[in-house]
Amino acid sequence: MFADNDPRLSQLLDHIVRIASGDLASRVEVSPARDELDAIIMGTNLLAEDLQIIYEELEQRVQVRTQMLHEAHLKMQKMAMQDPLTGLANRSALIDALRAALDADPADGEGPVILLMDLDAFKSINDSMGHTAGDQVLVTVGQRIRNAVRSSDVVARLGGDEFAIVMPAVSPDQAAIVGHRILAALSEPIELPGKSVRCGASIGLSVGAPGQTPEEMLMEADVAMYASKAEGQNRLHRFEPGLLLVRRLRSQLVEDLRAAIRNDGLMLYYQPVVDLVTRRLEGVEALVRWNHPTRGFIMPDEFIPLAEEAGLISELGNWVLRTAVQQLRTWIDAGLVDAAFSVRINISATDLQSLQFIEDVRNVLKETGVGPGQVVLELTEVAIVKGNELDRYSLAGLRGLGVGIEIDDFGTGYSSISYLRRLPVDRVKVDRSLISGLGTDPGQPALVSAVLQLVRACGLEAVWEGVETAEQADMLRDLGCLSAQGYFFGRPVPPHEIPALLADQQESAHRQQ
Repeated sequence: MFADNDPRLSQLLDHIVRIASGDLASRVEVSPARDELDAIIMGTNLLAEDLQIIYEELEQRVQVRTQMLHEAHLKMQKMAMQDPLTGLANRSALIDALRAALDADPADGEGPVILLMDLDAFKSINDSMGHTAGDQVLVTVGQRIRNAVRSSDVVARLGGDEFAIVMPAVSPDQAAIVGHRILAALSEPIELPGKSVRCGASIGLSVGAPGQTPEEMLMEADVAMYASKAEGQNRLHRFEPGLLLVRRLRSQLVEDLRAAIRNDGLMLYYQPVVDLVTRRLEGVEALVRWNHPTRGFIMPDEFIPLAEEAGLISELGNWVLRTAVQQLRTWIDAGLVDAAFSVRINISATDLQSLQFIEDVRNVLKETGVGPGQVVLELTEVAIVKGNELDRYSLAGLRGLGVGIEIDDFGTGYSSISYLRRLPVDRVKVDRSLISGLGTDPGQPALVSAVLQLVRACGLEAVWEGVETAEQADMLRDLGCLSAQGYFFGRPVPPHEIPALLADQQESAHRQQ
């Protein structure tokens, strides 16, 4: 035992208090006595030493974790302001850069300019070659834009195939020069595995003004960009106030079209397809028309692209499908046509990208009771040739329903024997350009005959479009062509005129017999 007045006791107590208060460096010297009290002192010293080691390790871990959290926070901040695919700025970073440029004092009276651009052919690349190829195109486009601008300019990808460039303190003319430099860079081919593609762009230019917000500048650039698209591919257009009126009219037209689709404000006209030998009406092509309440008749070449841009093309196509097949049912019930009579319906490439479309066709056939062989779906040659695996799956599914598949605009630049032989189609509609010289060009009959033999060699039949004279009709018949369509046989007419047309065709056929 040790004495109560041993000074080591007070040292030990003081030592314990220091440790408890966090002074882990505190130590008490062990006396030469090496008694029980010294053993306690030694144990307390060892405890303080262990606690100190633990504390230092913990402090080091805290420092490491704090650094990791700081780096993660910086990375998250960077990710929040960066497009993950291209490494360019994203929309949030662009807005911040545009706001800073608008708030800055203009140098020599020059404010900021924004260039907004949209790729002209990206969707077809993505659809035909897949998203991996599409991503590579976007990365390459981003690099080319970055190389074409100043280091002080902010290049951003806003999503999809839309890019923007904020140019602080620059004149509109200088910005336009940069824009045209970007267009030139993008006109060069992009090399992908096994293929080379080109992808131009449409650019809108907006000049900042005092008091403007970033959102207003972006809106103006967007309006100018759509004006570029309307002028053709690979163009640059500067924003003008008058374009806002055009934008409002276009927006209103989109709303009018949406209402027309949903409220039966459209109508179908039908153009005859004729058997060249008997001159019997073997079917009709359904063609959509829009009689706008204030603008009068608007032709499809104006409102169909509008429907595609506004995402209404599938809704429009479904309306055409249902209306045309129901009309055919009406003619069948009235005894006007037989089971050999067919209706041809144009469908879009967008329809093939939706598996729901197969179900829509199945449901319409079931609801109307029309035989699937009496419905022929027409797709443009470009849409079929450039289609992807989903398109081919959809075509096979439609063929499985028993409906006919016809290539429209055949011979407009993509024709090849190899794709004709492997596509799940029944017939082709030969473009009017291939018979335009029939009757005037001595070499045209040989070309028509060669095309006919090509089509038949692939196990298909042809419908010849654009017949305008009796001479053309007779020459096609003499060459062995079976079916034709054109103004000579009849222009597109509303459904109530078809019965009279059928009667006239039957009378004409009887006279020929």
